[in-house]
Amino acid sequence: MSRRVLLLPGDGIGPDIVAEARKLLTALADDHGLDLSLDEGLMGGAAVDATGVPLPDETLAQARASDGVLMGAVGGPAWDGLERAQRPETGLLNIRRELGLFGNLRPAMLYPQLAEASALRPDVVAGLDLMIVRELTGGLYFGEPRGVETLPDGRQRGWNTMAYDSAEIERIGRLAFEASQRRNGQLCSVDKANVLEVSALWREVMNGLATEYSDVTLSHMYVDNAAMQLVRAPRQFDVMVTTNLFGDILSDCAAMLTGSIGMLPSAALDESGRGLYEPVHGSAPDIAGQDKANPLATMLSVAMMLRYSLDAGELADRVEAAVGSVLASGQRTADIHTEDTRLVGTAAMGDAVVAALGAT
Repeated sequence: MSRRVLLLPGDGIGPDIVAEARKLLTALADDHGLDLSLDEGLMGGAAVDATGVPLPDETLAQARASDGVLMGAVGGPAWDGLERAQRPETGLLNIRRELGLFGNLRPAMLYPQLAEASALRPDVVAGLDLMIVRELTGGLYFGEPRGVETLPDGRQRGWNTMAYDSAEIERIGRLAFEASQRRNGQLCSVDKANVLEVSALWREVMNGLATEYSDVTLSHMYVDNAAMQLVRAPRQFDVMVTTNLFGDILSDCAAMLTGSIGMLPSAALDESGRGLYEPVHGSAPDIAGQDKANPLATMLSVAMMLRYSLDAGELADRVEAAVGSVLASGQRTADIHTEDTRLVGTAAMGDAVVAALGAT
C-alpha cells in the first residue's frame, strides 16, 4: 500500500537536514521496496514570510492527508518580534493540536561510538537507552485562562494555567505503559505532586492504570529530583512519562547525555498512530545553509516514522543500523567531532548513511 509523507523543512537549518531525509526516503523508495510518495509544505517562519501565518490552511490539509509528517525546525530571531499568533512556534503548537498529536516519544540512546562526546563521564552514560513520553497537547502550554494584564498601580501581571483532566492523563499514561511493555517494563512517572494539585491528580490516575499493567513496574519521582537523577545516574531509567512542561525540559536535558542534541529524534503521535516526526534540536540559524548541521536526528526521526506510522519496522532497524555503521567509521559533523574522528558536512553525512543503508 502506498504511503504519503509530507516534508516541512521550516526555518534555519531545517531545509538543510530535511534535504538529507529526502535523500534517505528516496533511497528507501527506489532501492528498498518502500511504496512512498513525498509532498512538501510551508510551516514556521518560512510560512509567515510567504503567507502571513505560521501554519497555512493548505499545509494543515496536506498534513491531514498524509500518513506521516517530517518536520525540520521552526523559529529564529527574524520572527521574534511578531505577535504570538504569528510566531513560528505557534504553528508547531497548532499543528499538534489540530492533528490530535497528544503523545511525544523522545528516545535518548547513546551510540557506543559517542560515549566520549557526552557531557558526562563514559562510565556514567555507557549503555544509556531511555524513552521520555511527554504529554503534548495539554498542560501549561495550552491551559486557559492565560494572558497579561496591567494592574491599577501600573505593574504588569502575566499568568498561565496548568490543567489536565483524568482522560488526558489516562491517554498519555496508556501510551507510556505500552511503551514500557515493549522495553524493559520499568515506568517512572514524573510530577510535582507535593505542591501541585494537577500533579496529585496525575499521580492518582497513573496509580489506577498500573493495576491494568501487571508486567510493568511503576514508580514516581518529583521533577526536580528527576532532573538531578538524569545527570547523576541516567541508566536507572527505562521509560519516563510526564507533563508537557516537565517533558519539554527533561527531554532536552536527556539529549545532552547522548553527546549532542543533534542525535535525538522524536515522534508526536495521535490515537491511530499517525505522527509528526522531528529532531529535538532547534533551527540553529547561525549555521543555516553552511553544510554544518548534523542530519542524524532527522534521519533517525525517519526511522521512527517507519516504525510507528508506516508499518516498516524492518526498514527502521536498517536505518538505525546504517547510522551506527557511519559513526563506527569515524565520520562526524562538527557537534560530535573529536580530534580522532573525521569531520564531514551535512550533505556528506547524509550520503554516508544512504550508502551504509545499501550495504546492510
